[in-house]
Amino acid sequence: MKYLHTMVRVSDLEESLDFYCERLGLVELRRKDVSAGKFTLVFLAAPGDDSAQVELTYNWEPEEYTGGRNFGHLAYAVENIYESCQRLLDGGVVINRPPRDGRMAFVKSPDGISVELLQRGDPLPPQEPWASMDNAGSW
Repeated sequence: MKYLHTMVRVSDLEESLDFYCERLGLVELRRKDVSAGKFTLVFLAAPGDDSAQVELTYNWEPEEYTGGRNFGHLAYAVENIYESCQRLLDGGVVINRPPRDGRMAFVKSPDGISVELLQRGDPLPPQEPWASMDNAGSW
């Protein structure tokens, strides 16, 4: 058995690609438009690691998706949690759970999917402004 991917439905493909690729740093591996089913599939992965993929499913006919928290979360290891969170913050992404401990942070996609960022290896020493930053919303 081999893990293939996790599928999340998205309501705005361009906004979601901006979040997952431009802000979070994933890369698009492939895309498939299925006109008979009226949907688009876009497969993403962390750079250099195609083994764990996220499949964005965009239905062409508008739907409202609720309960993103019921899904749980996606998780990615990052080289430097503070630099990753700063890049996201600079890109307009709310840091819902700041990396106060130098190890873990949470953000949300435009559709409310929680994304956990974990420091690769040992936690970094606490650092401001993160150490004293409050939570924002839920994750």
